[in-house]
Amino acid sequence: MRNKKPLPKRITGVPNAVDVHVGQRLRLRRTLLGLSQEKLGEALGLTFQQVQKYERGTNRIGASRLYDLARVLDIEIGYFFDDMSEEVSHRSPGQIRGMAEEGEELPFEKDPMARRETLELVRAYYKIGDPSVRRRLLEMAKTLGKASIDLAEAADAE
Repeated sequence: MRNKKPLPKRITGVPNAVDVHVGQRLRLRRTLLGLSQEKLGEALGLTFQQVQKYERGTNRIGASRLYDLARVLDIEIGYFFDDMSEEVSHRSPGQIRGMAEEGEELPFEKDPMARRETLELVRAYYKIGDPSVRRRLLEMAKTLGKASIDLAEAADAE
């Protein structure tokens, strides 16, 4: 039997990065389907508070619950782990001490896909029935984003 390094201990009060990622993916799918936390909870026999804790990564999602979530949300279980950054996967199963000082933002919280405004924007975008209008909106958003970057670079150059 090989000697293995002991796993780092979980820091109390700080959710595991993988649990947070899975929760963000849960929230993304639920929101894209237009389900409230309450409706999802009802479908699973849970309270909306429990769904909320799953989405925040505060409570870990067990294998059987993950299976039920995938079934209710009509996705493969692997969906919950899609787009996981290397940083997050390397931080599992424990946290690195000192990463979460009081009030410090953790790197995985900066993910723009986890933000409510991003989810609302995506939902609104797909409600636009005309593909040519969606395409023009996308091009406009890209132009605005590039203009914003160009302005910031010009300000930095001064």
